[in-house]
Amino acid sequence: MTGRMTHYGFALISFHEKLMMKEEKIKEGFTIMAESLTDTFTLKNGVEIPCIGFGTWQTPDGETAVKSVEAALACGYRHIDTAAAYGNEQSVGKAIRESGVKREELFVTSKLWNDSHGYEKTMKAFERTMEDLGLEYLDLYLIHWPRPAQFHDDWEEANNGTWQAFEELYRANKIRAIGVSNFMPHHVDALLKKAKVAPMVNQINYHPGLMQKDVVDYCAKHGIFIEAYSPLGTGKMLGNPMLLEIAEQYGKSVAQVCIRWVLQNGALPLPKSVTPARIEENTKVFDFEISAGDMARIDAMIDPDGLANDPDTIDF
Repeated sequence: MTGRMTHYGFALISFHEKLMMKEEKIKEGFTIMAESLTDTFTLKNGVEIPCIGFGTWQTPDGETAVKSVEAALACGYRHIDTAAAYGNEQSVGKAIRESGVKREELFVTSKLWNDSHGYEKTMKAFERTMEDLGLEYLDLYLIHWPRPAQFHDDWEEANNGTWQAFEELYRANKIRAIGVSNFMPHHVDALLKKAKVAPMVNQINYHPGLMQKDVVDYCAKHGIFIEAYSPLGTGKMLGNPMLLEIAEQYGKSVAQVCIRWVLQNGALPLPKSVTPARIEENTKVFDFEISAGDMARIDAMIDPDGLANDPDTIDF
């Protein structure tokens, strides 16, 4: 099953409706809720992206990274997310290459770090990433931050040079899709002034209490798909009383509820863990549906910490 992208991604329908109308909806071009890790969203250039990604942020390079990616692939993940800044691309690539899973069955994302903005630096950084991963192509490449400290005053010019490189790599079939991360609407607007290919993805911090509705609405309007990093709020959500109550109601963990909530809001969650049991637990989100009432309760949450890093004032 492939889920085509709608206003926010997958259309939200009940399991009963899905079972009764599946064939008709596929024929008519409608979307249906994801049923497994191999189900996909479709980006605006036609590239299919598995509906949940395995995040590797703060996963130490070496055996820890290798073992965690191996465990994720063994559980059925087919979407792996890394970045130059994570310092683990070599180990992530090793796990992918030695997994026995065909490359064409995998979706691999990496990100350009803040010290490599501008055309020439981007090209060199991409070569390093590919060498470290040991892969022939990337499925998705993202600008990690829009306005890093090194390019704080001339960020628009630096991003334009970077995006020119992204577009060339995309046209050369070295990257199947290109996008951004942590971009606010004004950052994308600036990029679109000279871009020939618009971003296909914006990966943002998105969890209960932090929905970034202005960013999500803007991206929906421009056909830019939302990926949600830190869907558990870097662990802050796990002890939330309301989420604990909702999780108990469904016989699930808070982590599973958060991941499912992201999916039902039409975004793509990127949970991370280095513990095999939790890696597997995070995949068990396709056998229940959060009610409209509970979705509304979670949507109404407010994270008092807000956005941890303002993209316009970061000091890294």
